[in-house]
Amino acid sequence: MSTTDAPKKPRETDDVPVPATLRKSLKNRHIQLIALGGAIGTGLFYGSSESIALAGPSILLAYLVGGLAIFAIVRALSEMSVEDPKAGAFSYYATRYWSKRAGFISGWNYWFNYILVSMVELSVVGSFVNYWFPAIPTWVSAAVFLVIICAANLLGVSKFGEFEFWFAIIKIVAVIAMIVGGLAVIIFVLPTASGVRASFANWFTVGNGFFPNGLMGQNSDGSWTGLLMALVVVMFSFGGTELIGITAGETEDPKTTIPRATNDIIWRILVFYIGALGVIMAVVPWNTIDGKSSPFVQIFDSVGIHAAAGILNFVCLTAVMSVYNSGLYANSRMLYSLAKQGNAPAYLSKLNSRGVPVAGVLTSAAITAIAVVVVFVWPEFAFNYLMSIATIAGIINWTMIMLTEMKFRKVVAAGGAPEDSELAGLSGQEALDAIHFKLPFAKVTPWVVLAFLALVVVLMCFSTSYRIAVIAGVIWLAILFAAYQLTQAKK
Repeated sequence: MSTTDAPKKPRETDDVPVPATLRKSLKNRHIQLIALGGAIGTGLFYGSSESIALAGPSILLAYLVGGLAIFAIVRALSEMSVEDPKAGAFSYYATRYWSKRAGFISGWNYWFNYILVSMVELSVVGSFVNYWFPAIPTWVSAAVFLVIICAANLLGVSKFGEFEFWFAIIKIVAVIAMIVGGLAVIIFVLPTASGVRASFANWFTVGNGFFPNGLMGQNSDGSWTGLLMALVVVMFSFGGTELIGITAGETEDPKTTIPRATNDIIWRILVFYIGALGVIMAVVPWNTIDGKSSPFVQIFDSVGIHAAAGILNFVCLTAVMSVYNSGLYANSRMLYSLAKQGNAPAYLSKLNSRGVPVAGVLTSAAITAIAVVVVFVWPEFAFNYLMSIATIAGIINWTMIMLTEMKFRKVVAAGGAPEDSELAGLSGQEALDAIHFKLPFAKVTPWVVLAFLALVVVLMCFSTSYRIAVIAGVIWLAILFAAYQLTQAKK
């Protein structure tokens, strides 16, 4: 039979029935915007006011240092993702290159982290809707958006990619518009509401200069402030950037797309965090940013554009939807990976004809819905305790990525690279040199990042609001270890 007569292989898309498998339907533009959107959220639009209050203009250094740490973490994850692109990246790599226990802890920690994050995002979505429609109960808004995002995830990974693409576009346009508007105020010396002339010199002349609170100091009320304390707030605003690793198993060309998206992270941080906040503090005196409204609203209000609050409300609404969309996607793939490892019930490994782990999507959505009910019934308990676990879970996740990367390199050097990798059959330094997308200074970088994350945990102990997170983290790890031992004993 000639090649022209041979049956053609069905295209691997979300719309054409093929054997149940994850689809490599995410294109380069999807990955680029997913990576960018993951670094821009309500933490930038609203949470940045808290970090500015702690460190003043020196917060720019905190974002730079924290950004370099996050860049190293994502580079470590991407090193493994390019050589061995699999769903549920963190958990799979921890199982494959470390131990089954590490995979169990990494996977369930990340899943639960995103359940809690999704819970909070859905619980606040009603406040954004109420800005325009105050009569709609907040629980109705949460339920509607949960159903919409769940349905979108069930349509296939390419549809998820499209949703994230446009969500990210909205956030990016908002930040760029603010930067351009702020620069126009500075360049054309437009009058501002504060009466202070807009200038980058304001970083050094307003409110005791660039380091108003020093590296670390104590206020009269006993609370700690300064550049180091701001690092705690800054690091949590970067949560979500590691989503790139989760997408590797469903990316068309991971060897090209993942490195490009990863390397661009540092520039995104420079432009969208340091650039945006630098312009804000040049236009609006940093000591007038009190957290009562977003710094993004203040910069437009200061030049008479009073529709900014409504515009930002829409942007934050899309940001919340984006976080839940990403969370549901990541969680469904994490459950799929855990089930494949034998660390979760087998039904979670089932895929539909579109390559979607339906059971993982529906299970995660159902658990999130229950958690949202908890938030509405016991809001103080939920935010003070459950979110503390989510806070520390992010650091646990980043720590395990760095430790797993070191294990990955040991396995590769011993000749244990994946069979379908270009490293297969190689060992020793030859294998390490052949890694396609290397973590820079790989012998030192993981230890530097781990020391930095340990410093952040220590700094958390100085903050009343974050101290509980450290205690919760120890308890949470003990629960995960016990759960693993229990599941193994039952087997």
